[in-house]
Amino acid sequence: MLNNEELSKIKTARENWEEKVLNKTLEKSPESKEEFRSVSGATVERLYTPEDVAEIDYVEEIGYPGQYPFTRGCQPTMYRGKNWTMRMYAGFATAEESNERYKYLVSQGSTGLSVAFDLPTQIGYDSDHSLAQGEVGKVGVAIDSLKDMEILFDGIPLDKVSTSMTINAPAAVLLAMYIAVGEKQGVSADKLRGTIQNDILKEYIARGTYIFPTEPSMRLITNIFEYCSKEVPKWNTISISGYHIREAGSTAAQEVGFTLADGIAYVEAAIKAGLDVDTFAPRLSFFFNSHNDLFEEVAKFRAARRLWAKIMKERFHAKSEKSMMLKFHTQTAGCTLTAQQPDNNIIRVAMQALAAVLGGTQSLHTNSRDEALALPTTDSVTIALRTQQIIASETGVTNTIDPLAGSYFIEAKTKEIEDKAMEYISKIDDLGGAARAIDLGYIQKEISDSAYKYQMEIESLDRIVVGVNKYQVKEESPKGLLRVDPIVGEMQTKKIHDVKSARNNDAVKSRLEALRTACQGTENVMPYILDAVREYATLGEICQVMRDVFGEYEQAVLL
Repeated sequence: MLNNEELSKIKTARENWEEKVLNKTLEKSPESKEEFRSVSGATVERLYTPEDVAEIDYVEEIGYPGQYPFTRGCQPTMYRGKNWTMRMYAGFATAEESNERYKYLVSQGSTGLSVAFDLPTQIGYDSDHSLAQGEVGKVGVAIDSLKDMEILFDGIPLDKVSTSMTINAPAAVLLAMYIAVGEKQGVSADKLRGTIQNDILKEYIARGTYIFPTEPSMRLITNIFEYCSKEVPKWNTISISGYHIREAGSTAAQEVGFTLADGIAYVEAAIKAGLDVDTFAPRLSFFFNSHNDLFEEVAKFRAARRLWAKIMKERFHAKSEKSMMLKFHTQTAGCTLTAQQPDNNIIRVAMQALAAVLGGTQSLHTNSRDEALALPTTDSVTIALRTQQIIASETGVTNTIDPLAGSYFIEAKTKEIEDKAMEYISKIDDLGGAARAIDLGYIQKEISDSAYKYQMEIESLDRIVVGVNKYQVKEESPKGLLRVDPIVGEMQTKKIHDVKSARNNDAVKSRLEALRTACQGTENVMPYILDAVREYATLGEICQVMRDVFGEYEQAVLL
């Protein structure tokens, strides 16, 4: 950004400062560590100067918000025009209880809903299945049929809210249920706004709630892309997730590299299925983690935006700038929350949320202080929401766009993360793409190695976690935690029985057979899933048809 004469002058001044000022200070008072590192283990230099950003071209690599390469944000005015969506993630027990929580959050100023589903729902089993015992409603809401979805959104007009659903393997089924609820409310599919996670590759990598093998899973995803591009045009058809990759222990650069590699795989699959890139790419969205290292996280978000823009333009030859925008949701880092001194989590979450905002997120969920112990209480989730509202209303950080841009440190770290992430993408390309790299266990092993290193740093006290390995206090057992009543499983089982007794079972059988035939062929399965949902076929029944045809995925064993 500076000419050679100016850089030479800066270099001379730095060397003079080091010799006459810095070295004398270090002789009297050495620094506390031999080497300072970020949360991800990257070296952090003592001082950053224009020398560290000398190779960066401002116009080409930093630029302006709302313009390629989008380093400074997707929108020209960012938060001066509209705050990020405060999308609080919630769901537990029954649809009735979760509906109450959603209405409460909306009344308190939440501007978007985000649905957490229980484990049986996530892996395509009804609540009365033997494998669902003890898990119904525990980590999210149980959804077995359209009846549950109707209750979940009772009194919540779907043409007025934006809804995100954290669902992957059975994403097509839950999306169909949402569309059907909209129909019952008189809201046509073209007016629905929201996102389904629908990111199966990261399930194979880091999370484990997969059902079907890679190929049919990618087919389901591209079927959703195609269907929504025509029928549900305002819907974000995938949220390509780095969040769970980071939760599993990756570094910041790995989170970007592996997530964008997954994104590349989805784009390639859609193009192979005959879709034009500019038809579906504008509805792709991403989901990132905001970890503890504030400056590294800001740089990570900026690097991800710039790198994705380049990939879409140079690799896939997208013509629309909307196809090049990396729009993302952020959640604060659940893996950093501690059961010890849980009130400390309020401060952690505030710093992580600040990083997400400074990094230009489009929507944000803030974790609650008690989530290391249980699902959040109403009081805890209120504090989490107020954290976002205080950042938006009181701190002044939304007054100007990308306020840390131009910082020698931030720009240098942005470039460093971008370059390292691109190295991972190139390695994955050499292995044959993300799906092949997953089958070989490469991505999983990289994350595992990083997680092990991080944990060893905590155990050796090279990394301090307040209240865990330093500054401990004696604590009483926590009180007032939210517990899901085990009777929820029985209630859901009765609800399923009632639905099956009241529905037209001949029609259900016919719709499921039509779905089976579609799965065996090459048609888009979304219309057939929607037809089955409308007749109150259950999630488990629909997923079992697909299990019968597609089979189930078996995870690679890492050696």
